[in-house]
Amino acid sequence: QVQLVESGGGSVQTGGSLRLFCAASKYTYSRYCMGWFRQTQGKEREGVASIYTGIGNPYYADCLKRRFTISHDNAKNTLYLQVNSLKREDTAMYYCAADSRPYAALSRSLYDHWGQGTQVTVSS
Repeated sequence: QVQLVESGGGSVQTGGSLRLFCAASKYTYSRYCMGWFRQTQGKEREGVASIYTGIGNPYYADCLKRRFTISHDNAKNTLYLQVNSLKREDTAMYYCAADSRPYAALSRSLYDHWGQGTQVTVSS
């Protein structure tokens, strides 16, 4: 059973930055798709960014790609999300997800494995 554990969330002021982490373990595939999603209360979980841990370009939600950067360290089996110029509307629970598909994707229905989330709160 794949295990995904997020960390790095916290409370920051607008304009600040955070780096989120997702440690993956017990994954049977050497290369796979991973993504970051976020959700606020009463709203659907939305895709933020996705990356295939093999060869390929990351994929971002259009409205976020200038401030968010996804990356992955294969040696450490860790997924990252660098978030800059944070806005109050970025406040959400951020989730890491993984799937065996060989391409990046932001559709949450494609992902089989999810972490418990890490909370990001942005205040002015």
